[in-house]
Amino acid sequence: MGNGGGTRWSQAVQPGAPGSRTTRLELFYDLVFVFAFLNVTSLTATHPSPVNLYRCLLVLALLWWCWTGFAGLGNAVRADQGVLPLVGFVTVAAAFMLVLSMPGAFVDRPGGLNGPMVFAACYLVVRVAQLVIFFWVARADPERWRRLSMIAVLPVAATALLVVAGTVPPRLLDRPVAIAVQLTLWTAALALEYVGGVILGRPWWVVISAGHWAERHALMVLIALGESIISLGLGAKFFTDLPLTGPVALAAVLGIGVTAMLWWAYFDTLSTGLEQALHRARDPGRRLRLARDAYTYLHLPMIAGIIFFALGLKDLLAEAAQPGSPDWGVPLGGFWITVLYGGVGLYLLSIVACAWRALRRVRWPLLLAVVVLAVVAPFAALLPELVALAVLCGITVVMTVAETVREDGRRRRIRQLALAEQLALEVDQTRWRQQHL
Repeated sequence: MGNGGGTRWSQAVQPGAPGSRTTRLELFYDLVFVFAFLNVTSLTATHPSPVNLYRCLLVLALLWWCWTGFAGLGNAVRADQGVLPLVGFVTVAAAFMLVLSMPGAFVDRPGGLNGPMVFAACYLVVRVAQLVIFFWVARADPERWRRLSMIAVLPVAATALLVVAGTVPPRLLDRPVAIAVQLTLWTAALALEYVGGVILGRPWWVVISAGHWAERHALMVLIALGESIISLGLGAKFFTDLPLTGPVALAAVLGIGVTAMLWWAYFDTLSTGLEQALHRARDPGRRLRLARDAYTYLHLPMIAGIIFFALGLKDLLAEAAQPGSPDWGVPLGGFWITVLYGGVGLYLLSIVACAWRALRRVRWPLLLAVVVLAVVAPFAALLPELVALAVLCGITVVMTVAETVREDGRRRRIRQLALAEQLALEVDQTRWRQQHL
């Protein structure tokens, strides 16, 4: 009986394996982050300003850190086995409440619960729940337990900074000094988590499954791109409030064109090439550095760029759909051209950095496109909205064509290797199913 109890406890958390992939339960967890990415722009959309844009970035970075904790947890242990589903459901509920509190994360709204306090409390619950599982995995290793104990201080300290930032009286938050203090506290909390977590976690954390780690991040890029598609459908509200006009249809087609080019820039070869590079990194330290740099760090600005593009697209469509708007729209202006063009430029620049870090390859067409966007943006700000979007679509299409045409054999090798791996896996799966099913 004692052995049975020990067996049950040993099976409560089952370790991951080198060949593991993303589970359906992890995809279920990601639904809450889809909701988060859809709503993080609410901090900017209602009152567009540089301060609110920075607030959007801060919340997004904290959400990203929460999500990377999920990804790391699913890599270390099997997320759909033992007690992990129960822990996951608790943290998903806390993450969902965190998202609901986002509009009041900086300034408490009258009535209801205190927004900054709810946000800070839910963030702590999500982070601590993740660490509890890591503590369970490391229970037999005193050194790892000691390291984890040091890491556990970080989310507590970060939450304390968020709580202090939330105590600034709302009546003072229209003053520059109070805003600067609050943003400084949030930035310190973010730096504490990112810098401290990476430094303290380096000695013991390893990427067990390169395929799982790469797939999780690629799916999150896909989800973020999906937000830009949703912005096309919901931004203009023509499903419920407004008719489908010519300007809205044109903006939708151009928006789909830009989104498709952004998809191609990442998924044509980069996502596969990154995964192959991660598989080739046999040394645990080298694999960890590559996973940290190319995924944890460089995928964050990639996601931010997509969300900024979706935010700009949502505003553009809303104005294009308004009755009485000029056929080609009004000029976007400096702020919105920065959000729209800057979001695409940030995304492309992150891809260039990922390709260089993992593959030691400079993707010149994408880098040139970023330069062109920076040069053209001040002039595009003076153009009507649809014309500015058409220029953006044209630049990304030319970039994609140039990137594909200048193929030097590397793209073909990456795709052939990926196809060979897929075929080999299908043969093994077919053989196993014939023997056991």
